[in-house]
Amino acid sequence: MNIRRPFVLAIAWSLLTIALPGADAEEAAPPNVIFVMADDLGYGDLGCYGQERIETPHLDDFAKEGLRFTSFYAGSTVCAPSRCVLMTGYHTGHCLIRGNAKQNLRPQDVTLAEVFKARGYATGLFGKWGLGHEGSEGVPTKQGFDEFFGYLDQTHAHNYYPTFLMDGEKRVALKNVVPNETPVGAGQASEKVDYSHDLITERALSFVKKRAGEPFFLYLAWTLPHANNEAGREGMEVPELGQYADKDWPEPQKGHAAMISRMDRDFGRLTALLDELGIAEKTLIFFTSDNGPHKEGGNDPTFNDSSGPLTGTKRALTEGGIRVPMLVRWPGHVPAGTTTDEYYCFQDVMLTCVEAIGGSEVVPSDIDGVSFLPTLIDPSGERPPRQPLYWAFYEQGGGQAVRAGNFKAIEQPIGTPVRVYDVVADIAEQHDLAAERPELVHRLTRVMQEEYVPSEEWKFPRPKRD
Repeated sequence: MNIRRPFVLAIAWSLLTIALPGADAEEAAPPNVIFVMADDLGYGDLGCYGQERIETPHLDDFAKEGLRFTSFYAGSTVCAPSRCVLMTGYHTGHCLIRGNAKQNLRPQDVTLAEVFKARGYATGLFGKWGLGHEGSEGVPTKQGFDEFFGYLDQTHAHNYYPTFLMDGEKRVALKNVVPNETPVGAGQASEKVDYSHDLITERALSFVKKRAGEPFFLYLAWTLPHANNEAGREGMEVPELGQYADKDWPEPQKGHAAMISRMDRDFGRLTALLDELGIAEKTLIFFTSDNGPHKEGGNDPTFNDSSGPLTGTKRALTEGGIRVPMLVRWPGHVPAGTTTDEYYCFQDVMLTCVEAIGGSEVVPSDIDGVSFLPTLIDPSGERPPRQPLYWAFYEQGGGQAVRAGNFKAIEQPIGTPVRVYDVVADIAEQHDLAAERPELVHRLTRVMQEEYVPSEEWKFPRPKRD
């Protein structure tokens, strides 16, 4: 059942705080919220999800301190639409930005940052935006963020040694030299001085220090471990290979692993800062990825089993393209060392945050998500059936998918026979049930038709005919 109306959420918050052990006024105060999103990190890239060769000790410890989701989904199988789903609460059959293109959010679009602003939160975005370009109404500072530092354009974000980053709505020059730079800043540097991830991380940590005495929402959208696509097989750009330098691995795999471990190191710095400032207990933290692992920059996602037990990678609607890590910690509220198989998606984040902070009057009444705060508080509790999850995709022949209960249907490319899998019993999607269960095909195809609203900007490619 969708929880749509803010006054219902306010009641839910009141009941929740009453139910929490020892919930006095201070403990019941709405939390700070930090949402950390990696870029192209696979389901199997973290030790807590089965990775054996890439070291992620801080995130593995973090998983032990909170809740680990085994069936959490990104909003899309590529960058921009996934972020649009996260920010607006509409899935890719309804949202504005449904693919990777130079499209901008509009003034009437309500973002997650605006939800927090309406509750008096300070808001900051550090990293990759991809939902509004220079001079448009879609830039973060016009979409609810007080502070922004990083990349507006997603192709600019490929370049880890750019000549500039955006600070608010202004370009800030860096010391790198990029001889083949595009107008938006993409390219490969010939002189590498300032590593963007490090600069972005420092600004995010400074934001936390500055805002520690007031409620804040931090969206930390790291670009690691995305490749610099313009650099070919040298695209896994990282200042040093660290513990992987002497590995008998291809150079891109050393770089990929070093990127993930660098991100893990900096996640550890973030959580240590919360402890140092005495606000860890007051802070709800999410960690996830925008889609499955990539094949760019020379990276081979099979080398270190980046998809884990899942089939497929980025740009696929199989589980490997859209099922992502999700770790959540909120000391005293989310039980430590717990796991849940309940399935949720990026469109659910907005209502979850709304319920956690006590409601918001600006949330649209028709967004697609549900709140998973009850699952955070009681991971083993009974849950009512939720509405199906839906994805539309427009590249490489297009495609769409839906998950309802244990079952998932995929039509990719568009116009090909619908495949159906039991993704609980068959997580690798190896056994197509379409021939055995025609009623499932019919029911889930109908859901696809009902969930998809045509868009003037986004149209499925015409199916190829034999």
